[in-house]
Amino acid sequence: MNSVETLLDVEAIRADFPILDQAIKPGVPLVYLDNAASSQKPLAVIEAMNDYYRRYHANVHRGIHALSEKATAAYEEARAKVAAFINAGSRREIVFVRNATEAVNLVMYSWGRVNIGAGDVIVLTQMEHHANIVPWQLLAQEKGAELRFIPVTEDGFLDLSDLDWLLSGPVKLVGVVHMSNVVGTINPVAEIAARAHAAGARVLVDAAQSVPHMQVDVQALDADFLVFSGHKMCGPTGSGALYGRRALLETMPPFMGGGEMIKRVTLEGAEWNDVPGKFEAGTPAIAEAIGLGAAVDYLAGIGMDKIHAHERAITAYALERLDEVPGVRVYGPADVSKRGGVTAFTMEDMHPHDIAQLVNEMGVAVRAGHHCAMPLHQRYNLPATTRASFYLYNTFEEVDRLVEALYAAKSVFAL
Repeated sequence: MNSVETLLDVEAIRADFPILDQAIKPGVPLVYLDNAASSQKPLAVIEAMNDYYRRYHANVHRGIHALSEKATAAYEEARAKVAAFINAGSRREIVFVRNATEAVNLVMYSWGRVNIGAGDVIVLTQMEHHANIVPWQLLAQEKGAELRFIPVTEDGFLDLSDLDWLLSGPVKLVGVVHMSNVVGTINPVAEIAARAHAAGARVLVDAAQSVPHMQVDVQALDADFLVFSGHKMCGPTGSGALYGRRALLETMPPFMGGGEMIKRVTLEGAEWNDVPGKFEAGTPAIAEAIGLGAAVDYLAGIGMDKIHAHERAITAYALERLDEVPGVRVYGPADVSKRGGVTAFTMEDMHPHDIAQLVNEMGVAVRAGHHCAMPLHQRYNLPATTRASFYLYNTFEEVDRLVEALYAAKSVFAL
C-alpha cells in the first residue's frame, strides 16, 4: 500500500505548508485530518496575497493608475485560472463569491426567484450540505414550490430507482452534491444531469468537496451551475466561485446592487454591467481572488490526477485500519473507487465529540458533529459522527496516528 504514496513527493509537499510543522504540545506533532472543513495553505498562496498587499494593493477595474491596472490584471488572471481549472467555456462564466454557500444563494435569489413559482418542483438529495437545502427551502416557502429528495441507501449511494418519478411534473431545478462531505460518495452527476435536462430541469452541482480533490470538468458534467469554495482547496477563506452557463447568467437579474455591477446609473434607473461583473457588486475580495488563483496554480502544478490517486490510497488504508478498531463503524461506500478522502465513523459507547476531544490530546485534528448534513445523519439515526478527512499532504503514518489515538480514547472510556 505505501508504495502508492510515491505518486506524490509528500514530504516535499508538506514543506510547502508551514502550519504542519508544529507540535500541539511538547512531543506531540500535529496531525491535521480536518480537510473537508478547511484545508491548509501553501507558501505560494500566502506569498501571493502578501505580494499584493506589499506591492500593488489598489481597487480593481475603476482605476487607470499603475497599481490599479496591475491589481485588475492579477484579479482577472485569477478568474481565467479558475475557469481553466474546471474547464469552463469562458472566464465570463466564473463569478467570484465568498464561498459555495454564497454561490448557492446567488443562484436561488437571482435565478430561482425568477424561474420557480407555485407548484414547481425542486429536486435535491438526502445527502446535501445545508447550504444546498436551506436556500431552496426558503424559496419553496416563499413561492409555494415543492421539494423532493433523492434518498440514500444504507451503503451511502444515491437511490436513483425512482428518479423518473422524482423528475416528473414541473421540475425546474435539480441540486446535487458531487461528493458527500460525510459518507464521501462520489455521485454520478453526469448521469443525473442528463436525466434532469431531459425532464426540462436545470442542474446545480455542489462541488465544494470535489474540486479540491479531483479533476472536475463542468462541460463533461453538463452542469448549468457549479459552486465551490477556495478555502477547501489550499486557497484563502472568503474566496470561492460560481460557474454558470453564460446564456443563463445573461438572463439573470443582479444579486446585489451597488458599484461595479452597473454600466450607467441615473436617478430614474440603472443599466447593468456585463457578466460576470453584474454579480460582483462593490469592492471585491481582491487578495483572496489572487490567492485562489495561486492555489489553482499550485494544485495544477502537482496534478489533480496524482492528488486524487494519493487520496484514494490513503483512504483505502484508513478504511483497513479503522476496521481493526473494535466498535468502529465507518459510513459510506466500501469501494474506495466510489468515494473521496472522507471517513465519517462512530465508536460504540462513545460520543463523537468525546472522540474528537480525546484524539486531540494526541495531536490529531478531526471533526465531530453533523457536518452541516443533519438530514443525512437522521437517515442513519445518528446525532453526529467523527470525521477524518485527507488531502495531498497527509501520510499513511498519520492514519496510524489516528488509529493509535482511537485506541487510547477507548482505553479512557474503559476505565
